[in-house]
Amino acid sequence: MLPSGALDFFTNLIGKENVYSDKAHLIAYSYDATRERFEPNAVLFPRHEQDVSDILKYCNEHRIVLVPRGAGSGFTGGALPANGGVVLGFEKHMNKILEIDMQNMVAIVQPGVINMELQRAVEEVGLFYPPDPASQEYSTIGGNVNENAGGMRAAKYGITKDYVMAIRAVLPNGDIIKAGKRTIKDVAGYNIAGILIASEGTLAVTTEVTLKLLAKPKMTKTAMGIFPTVNEAMQAVYKTMASGVTPVAMEFLDNLSIRAVEQTYHKGLPIEAGAILITDVDGNLEEDLDFQLEQIKKVFRQNGCSDFKIAKDKQEAADLWFARRNVSQCISVYGSKKINEDITVPRSALPELLEKFDLIAKKYNINIPCFGHTGDGNVHTNVMVDGKDPEQIKIGHHAIEEVFQTTIDLGGTLSGEHGIGLSKAPYMSMAFTPEEMALFQSIKRAFDPNNILNPFKMGLH
Repeated sequence: MLPSGALDFFTNLIGKENVYSDKAHLIAYSYDATRERFEPNAVLFPRHEQDVSDILKYCNEHRIVLVPRGAGSGFTGGALPANGGVVLGFEKHMNKILEIDMQNMVAIVQPGVINMELQRAVEEVGLFYPPDPASQEYSTIGGNVNENAGGMRAAKYGITKDYVMAIRAVLPNGDIIKAGKRTIKDVAGYNIAGILIASEGTLAVTTEVTLKLLAKPKMTKTAMGIFPTVNEAMQAVYKTMASGVTPVAMEFLDNLSIRAVEQTYHKGLPIEAGAILITDVDGNLEEDLDFQLEQIKKVFRQNGCSDFKIAKDKQEAADLWFARRNVSQCISVYGSKKINEDITVPRSALPELLEKFDLIAKKYNINIPCFGHTGDGNVHTNVMVDGKDPEQIKIGHHAIEEVFQTTIDLGGTLSGEHGIGLSKAPYMSMAFTPEEMALFQSIKRAFDPNNILNPFKMGLH
């Protein structure tokens, strides 16, 4: 429960139209893509940075838990108010693109800006913001920064952290800081912006982000390779990336994923294939794109590719991408509960990783369809079980533990883009030593000594 007078304080500060404690709002802000539910005690919509500062200062003084929230599209519970308190939403007021600086090729945005809206705005002036998470049509830049979101273009262009130049943020005590600069080079002081990125809102509340932009490539081409086995496809992935060609995307579906899409949509996919790889290349000259595709085709063929298709136009490209963009919802044919992880390994470890996942699936007699961003070693691994069977759920979690251990043994990480949140917090000790966890904890205490800001996420307290 909130202390007496808290709602009155918030109402006097930001107006009753920005303070909600009714059941409808509490339910609406109680869940994310994990489908877990934790109701807050109130939902607040700050109008500007000073509101955020005043709210945090009050919450810190009265030990009120505060959880910053983007669009609630996260898969690990990073924005869930698991300990009650107040949720801070930015979609109502702090949702503006403040500046697009053509000369320095940067954009300055508030945290509530939708990723796709930013992409469209900068493309209208010939610029390009590459990070494109699957949730790009509704996820916010603030949420992308807090989770260090990736996307399908990460193979060539990297992820959110590669485009954050500066962050304005409010500390739990209400102090306002700016980390980073608009300059290309900046080595003065500690890299505080780097610490805030992917911190899942546990250290500070982001109020403004300065993002690097690129010149938009003039053209893109799409192709798909069909492979008899997963192993051959994974060999083709890392050998392509080492061949001197860097595709924009290199996306993968295994046989289970292919069959799920075909069963759902009947698109004529090659259901006997062990795997498919879908790739994009871009550039400013058509002959350059043709050269890249020819090199990719050569490597694919050397690694067992039985068919290589190049899209003739945008519609054919969309048709090739259809399976990848729709696979996530289709794999529910294998079970009512999906334990979805986004592990990442060095690209050369992909063949061994997928082989070992197949052994785990056979050991527990379950389906583990895999797909994802193999161009950067990021595989969406989905343990499918009957959500109504407690024994199946227990088996699923045993399988996930083995998935994580296999990933770590191969030099990988627990998460490539979804973050840790609540869902993966129990596994942090598998990936980090006690000394490393103690360092994380000391950073948390330095920023948030009263532990009011999104507490207990990432295994921190």
